[in-house]
Amino acid sequence: MQYIYLLLCFLQAVLGLALIIVVTSQESKNEGLTGQIGSTTTGSFKGMAGREERLNLLARNIGIAFFVVSVLVAYGTNRWYHF
Repeated sequence: MQYIYLLLCFLQAVLGLALIIVVTSQESKNEGLTGQIGSTTTGSFKGMAGREERLNLLARNIGIAFFVVSVLVAYGTNRWYHF
């Protein structure tokens, strides 16, 4: 059972690093004059998702996975390790 806990801890660290990389690779939403006016520009072309939309989707999915793994690690800390 401790191997599962160690695997979840490793997975949590990998997901955390992936989340940091994805979020920092996104461009700022308020660059230039369009951010000051408040208009939003979409990067989709003929229904296909652009780079920013794909990064937003990836960040959301990694964030959800990170949250689930973090809850499992927190639950496993109380159950498998008794200090």
